[in-house]
Amino acid sequence: MKNLFSNCFSNLYTHGFARVAVATPHLRVADPAFNAAETIALARQAHAQGAVLVAFPELGLSAYTCEDLFHQRALQDACEAALAQIVAESAVLGIVMIVGMPVRSQHLLFNCAVVVAGGRILGVVPKSFLPNYGEFYESRQFSPADCARETTVALCGQQARFGACLLFELAALPLLRFHVEICEDVWVPIPPSSFAALAGATVLVNLSASNALVGKAGYRRQLVQQQSARCIAAYLYTSAGNGESSTDMAWDGQSLICENGELLAQSGRFQGDSHLLFADVDLERLSRERMRQTTYAQSMQRHAGEAAKFEVVAVDLALAQGRPLALMRHVERFPYVPSDPARRDERCTEVYNIQVQALVQRLASSGMKKVVIGVSGGLDSTHALLVCARAMDKLALPRANILAYTMPGFATSERTVAQARELMAVIGCSAAEIDIRPSCIQMLADIGHPYAGGEEIYDVTFENVQAGERTSHLFRLANLHGAIVIGTGDLSELALGWCTYGVGDHMSHYNVNASVPKTLISHLVRWVAETGAVGASSQVLQQIVDTEISPELVPGKKGGQGGEPAQKTQDVIGPYELQDFNLYYTLRYGFAPTKVAFLALAAWGDRNSGSWPNGEHVERNQYDLAAIKRNLGIFLYRFFKTSQFKRSCVPNGPKVGTGGSLSPRGDWRAPSDSEATVWMADLERIPHGADEGLA
Repeated sequence: MKNLFSNCFSNLYTHGFARVAVATPHLRVADPAFNAAETIALARQAHAQGAVLVAFPELGLSAYTCEDLFHQRALQDACEAALAQIVAESAVLGIVMIVGMPVRSQHLLFNCAVVVAGGRILGVVPKSFLPNYGEFYESRQFSPADCARETTVALCGQQARFGACLLFELAALPLLRFHVEICEDVWVPIPPSSFAALAGATVLVNLSASNALVGKAGYRRQLVQQQSARCIAAYLYTSAGNGESSTDMAWDGQSLICENGELLAQSGRFQGDSHLLFADVDLERLSRERMRQTTYAQSMQRHAGEAAKFEVVAVDLALAQGRPLALMRHVERFPYVPSDPARRDERCTEVYNIQVQALVQRLASSGMKKVVIGVSGGLDSTHALLVCARAMDKLALPRANILAYTMPGFATSERTVAQARELMAVIGCSAAEIDIRPSCIQMLADIGHPYAGGEEIYDVTFENVQAGERTSHLFRLANLHGAIVIGTGDLSELALGWCTYGVGDHMSHYNVNASVPKTLISHLVRWVAETGAVGASSQVLQQIVDTEISPELVPGKKGGQGGEPAQKTQDVIGPYELQDFNLYYTLRYGFAPTKVAFLALAAWGDRNSGSWPNGEHVERNQYDLAAIKRNLGIFLYRFFKTSQFKRSCVPNGPKVGTGGSLSPRGDWRAPSDSEATVWMADLERIPHGADEGLA
């Protein structure tokens, strides 16, 4: 089984994705044979690219603008003959095709979507809502779906299921259950696709013609995105393009593919040639979102009667899982930090304001006017201090009410203590310095540690005595001055258990960084420097961002204060940029390690170039599969096996984003004595070598 999995690890279908396509063919009005040839050519291209489904525009075999020609028998017969060509072609193509055409049934004419695969007509879906306003006159030629009296229809010598309440499910990919509606159906208050989603459809397809008007493209995009978000589904939207009659309308061929409110792909408008739009839809993500959002199940129950009207049609189609198929989807290297500058600035503004507002509320409700904070000259405490400064400004309190202390120990470097001093000065807080070495030596002597006797033994006790002394000082200072202690530990440290139990990076009266990961904190500090949000010097903030991350608890080669620290955090727990990636997809979506690794390879693999979100370094770090697997193993063991007890008693702190928090009162409740066995076992299914099983 492991070897079999290794062979298909690099195929997107193995990890719950489905490649889908939306086609916009060049067509001719009332020329079904020509239109069928264009349809088949695009279907072949979609199949060659590994797509499992391709959707074509509304009435694409005849053209939408045939008007009263729709009632001509010659055109109707020609459309059926064109469909027969497509059905025959589907017998040798491993892809589902959805085409639009007029269909006759019981003396009525319907505007339909026909689903074809494997040489069979799997179903025919009539349009439910016919626009008859403005430039549209569909009720003149067609009847709506609820006028149908038959549940089957004869086409091309086959009997096919007929009705608006049909769902199609791929036997080889059960998470891909799709529903088809047509143009106007999605513009009504309750689209048919809403009930289809409650009946289990994860992919919603819309065959549309939708003419071009000023401002309409933006509205269409919003409409499709919102429907995909409301239904927690993928939504494929086609549109008529070049070749439709321009007697009274123009056509832009806008096609869209959205997933749970996110625009995955959008075609160019007013393109002259036939073209395809592809996207890899994450079906597992949709399924897990529905599972997590329990009100979705409540909606299913409330509308069970409507959902029960749907019939599921099985689609027997083989997937191309035996060959590598790379992900055709952009995967952000930094899921907590948008790469788009505008979205990134918006994210930073919002996160920062959430942190500030939460602290303002805590101070106001507690009646406290002062805070105590330890400032190390490193990243986390810097950002927490910046939040405190802005909170004091909003409360109209002097920044001197921030009682900031830097507390150098045995391994504190000259760089970090200098940065701490400069930062406190530019913030304008009450700054003080406490050398914790005497109290640490006393503690070590009291407990009989060899260091107190002159031996250079730097064990975990030696480290934690320093961390504990700092925390003890901060809490007693808070007692003395009537203040609360502000925590500085971040989400990444909490996920990896990289925090000493009961001390400053774990315990406080209120922790403003509790749900902010390290990669985001790094950019927040950089953003504050660029925007001057609290008036702090950009120079010192940039120096802090560039400082090597270290607990600075064990002396380096020089020994003593001022020596280079012997510890580099990321040498022990792995690079934060990769571990934050692992955290996001494990915490937010509950993906298996194999899928997390697949996504990480798509984002960080050496075949991809990328940059840190601030635009620096067009080529930055890259990781092969071996490195990804190794660091993911570190993450999984620490996250699931060794660190939960530290998360079960964390202090209050604001949740800032949908990426999740680890508070037991928020997103994450887990036993402290859980095993990591199942995650480590899944990790071992990942190919060992950087190139094993890969294209």
